[in-house]
Amino acid sequence: MLAAEGSFPPSLRTPWAALATVRVLMRQGRITEALGQLVAETAAARGDEERASMIAATIDCHLARGDLSEATALRDELTPYLDLPGLPGGLAHHAAGEVASAAGNPELAVEHFRAAGQLVDDSADHLDLVPWRSGAVLALVRAGLRRAASDLADAHLEAALASGSSYAVAQALRTMATAHPGGERLAILRRARAALAGLGADRLSAQIDTDLAGLLLLDPSTTATAEALMLLRIADEYAGREGLWPLQGRVRRLLERAGEPPAGAQSEALAALTVSERRVARLAASGLTNRQIAEELVVTVKAVEWHLSHVYRKLAIASRSQLAGALGAPN
Repeated sequence: MLAAEGSFPPSLRTPWAALATVRVLMRQGRITEALGQLVAETAAARGDEERASMIAATIDCHLARGDLSEATALRDELTPYLDLPGLPGGLAHHAAGEVASAAGNPELAVEHFRAAGQLVDDSADHLDLVPWRSGAVLALVRAGLRRAASDLADAHLEAALASGSSYAVAQALRTMATAHPGGERLAILRRARAALAGLGADRLSAQIDTDLAGLLLLDPSTTATAEALMLLRIADEYAGREGLWPLQGRVRRLLERAGEPPAGAQSEALAALTVSERRVARLAASGLTNRQIAEELVVTVKAVEWHLSHVYRKLAIASRSQLAGALGAPN
């Protein structure tokens, strides 16, 4: 059982303890918070296994937020760890596969995903952390190898059901819906939603809801459209709050197809700022330097720079001089 956030006293916060906390946050869909902790903790990692695991988790967070360039740079740092045995090596190959897939190289992605599968077993923990079959199925579909994708998706669901992990089952069902086109996809995605009930896995829930909404919009009935819009509004709010721009972009395209305008962009951007990002942005807008902000908040200068870079991107501004206007009146 992974530890809940805040369950490790400061004196016991080893890199592995920090990583366990991050994994809980990522499973819950709290990507921004997880990434912030990873930025702060990775430098303290001791040994190849801890560092490889943290880099892999950081890559996953960056890809969820659409930061392909940052994920690619970190993938290069993983190269020495691809030969590690067991879970660390599996995580490294899985992360490399995700980067290759995002970069439009499905053949390389499949190679990495299959390598990851050779290093991990089908226990519940490994299936949750290294869903290599899920990544490989999507890459195979993109490569036009749908029959191979379908067979692997079936194997993924079989392993997930055997593991007893509801999260893994939901992920496997979503994967199966991708690989099995046809009328059964709607029922498969509804099963995936049911498997997640009560788990608090917001990111996977939003992904499944978006997939389901896309299918519902193909049905001209008023009832189907209403359900699709409800699902999309929930997914849109979550993706905006966490800054998951690839997911939000897909949600917005579906909303536009349904003739539903999104909410005001600026107010959404401000709402998407985390507490830490808002605090750093306010101090920067007041004229403090990054070093002064770091001293004020008792964090590193690197952490301040990281928060500001995401503030600029979320608010669609280019420099510090634009912060005051973008933030508006203090809350």
